[in-house]
Amino acid sequence: MNSQFLFATGIENSNPTIHNGAMRVDELEKCGHYKHWRRDFDLVEELGIRFLRYGPPIHTTWLGPERYDWSFADETFRNLQRRNIVPIVDLCHFGLPDWLGNFQNPDFPALFAGYARAFAARFPWVQLYTPVNEMYICARFSALFGWWNEQLSSDFAFVTALKNLVKANVLAMHAILALRPDALFIQSESSEYYHAESIVAIKPAEILNHRRFLSLDLNYGRRVDSEVYEYLLDNGMSRDEYHFFLENKVKNSCIMGNDYYNTNEGRVAADGTVHSAGEVFGYYVITKQYYERYYLPVMHTETNYAQGPRGDEAVQWLWKQWANVLRIRNDGVPIIGFTWYSLTDQVDWDTALRENNGTVNPLGLCDLDRNIRPAGAAYKDIIRDWQQVLPTHTQGLFSQMPIIMPQESLSLRNTVNSDENTALQSAAISTELPVILT
Repeated sequence: MNSQFLFATGIENSNPTIHNGAMRVDELEKCGHYKHWRRDFDLVEELGIRFLRYGPPIHTTWLGPERYDWSFADETFRNLQRRNIVPIVDLCHFGLPDWLGNFQNPDFPALFAGYARAFAARFPWVQLYTPVNEMYICARFSALFGWWNEQLSSDFAFVTALKNLVKANVLAMHAILALRPDALFIQSESSEYYHAESIVAIKPAEILNHRRFLSLDLNYGRRVDSEVYEYLLDNGMSRDEYHFFLENKVKNSCIMGNDYYNTNEGRVAADGTVHSAGEVFGYYVITKQYYERYYLPVMHTETNYAQGPRGDEAVQWLWKQWANVLRIRNDGVPIIGFTWYSLTDQVDWDTALRENNGTVNPLGLCDLDRNIRPAGAAYKDIIRDWQQVLPTHTQGLFSQMPIIMPQESLSLRNTVNSDENTALQSAAISTELPVILT
């Protein structure tokens, strides 16, 4: 059983559609993971990382209702299990298979729960999940900004996408828990703050600062603020739909993942337009706000920064984020992990995947030739220096549901199977029935 701080990275598996659905942006393909996945897992080990945000490509795995092609997942997850690397499984990362359409589809949540259940049944040793990644960001980029998937730009479309995404996440958690009661769910959600740049901008900034919590409020069954409630009802959410979220929370199995980038804070103008503010409050202040709203264990689930002309820009950002993690931990917030996202450089995130330019963004711990970047070397040093100093799983949630490493899970299953077979043999002897071992 793992009792140390969760140092993690991720392998970028975003796959939204653009150009009105005519083109899919498959980051696993663009970053070369389908070809180099074994080398990618080697790099995870070389960096001393034991936890990996990772998931199968939903658009090629989920072929239809109760139809799946597990061939790639079987190979890669078997390899992770052999290496004793713990996957934090992203099942839906910004995209859906073509047959399902987009996030306006009301059938998506229930169907997705079936997909999650099928995955959990096939890989029973997997314990950690992010069923739907960045629900708030996915809904905004797909249905409010008009960039991905349905490419709509209205509050009604945004609320529709958001309620479907969060409902899918909630139903998936229930489906997985039915098969694995000790499953843990690490939400990966953007932690944001909006600064008013003038007195006139205070009101629009205040509205945005209320709405930034929407996905987590619904996911954790927290009653929203009155203005937000009116906003939801005015834009298509019914009272019954709202009460579904209040009544179906699985908060006791959740860890709140807060993603923080240099773009997470915005400056709001009087007309409500938002421009990037850069790092003003920083991870510490904003995560403290989220923690004091939900009081859940916390994990820093995403950050990165481009390696620039000096070569140390990403290293400096890593140091600042790690300093924030240590400060918030020392101030009593139960933070259990940190993630540099992602393992390798990404492609076309400089345009938020809206354009297919093939531009390599130097954001990874390693470049696309699979060479370790300075940020990767610095992260390896942090892990080496701190992993024995930061035990986390000694109380609260983890005393009841500890994280079980993949090879331990396999050993436990073999023990259970052996005990069951022994019981069957004893029963068969006493009743003179034939024994069938499975």
